[in-house]
Amino acid sequence: MCGRFGLTVGAQQLAELLGLDEIPDATPRFNIAPTQDVLIVRLEDGRRRAATMRWGLVPSWAKDVKIGAKMINARSETAPDKPAFRAAFKRRRCLVPADGFYEWQRVGKSKRAFHFHLRSGQPFAMAGLWEVWRDPAQPEATPLVSCTVLTTDCNELVRPVHDRMPVILPREAWAPWLDPGVQDADALTRLLAPYPSAAMEATPVGSYVNDARHEGPACRQAEGLLL
Repeated sequence: MCGRFGLTVGAQQLAELLGLDEIPDATPRFNIAPTQDVLIVRLEDGRRRAATMRWGLVPSWAKDVKIGAKMINARSETAPDKPAFRAAFKRRRCLVPADGFYEWQRVGKSKRAFHFHLRSGQPFAMAGLWEVWRDPAQPEATPLVSCTVLTTDCNELVRPVHDRMPVILPREAWAPWLDPGVQDADALTRLLAPYPSAAMEATPVGSYVNDARHEGPACRQAEGLLL
């Protein structure tokens, strides 16, 4: 699962990493939560462009936008066939940049938060899908554009905390994943493997991050160091 993540790197660094021609609007965010707007990268006219979308995919056929709160993740194993994600998997794939994600481990009656990130400290790209929804009750209203993060089996590092993790795509997979001309479901699914444990680290953090309303560096402070 991926229910919370962060993206705190500078816009210039992000543009260089992702191969963007334009510098995106990338305000540092330490605690991105479902239904909030997130930065994504997609292919437009053969060029990678950044866009902002609501996190929680609303299928084009949905009657109500509220369904998006349940669609923050899509299982990589079933997304090609699920009605909610099938069309997006074929033609509307994206990258969701991040520099860490959170998972919670139950300890007795409480939960302990962990921040998972790359050993290098570099940002990474999660595999995502996006969709356009038009309110059937207000056909003239501006369409809602939303996205979801794909998940896969956990690696050895994440396993003690959770049995799922977001799909972190290696850099060589970015181009085929973004290319809408690539529609071979089997070939695309092979890209959606667990990221190697050896390239990642897990840091236990304090309970401040538990509240989705909290923001700032305190979300990543090591457990026991919060004031």
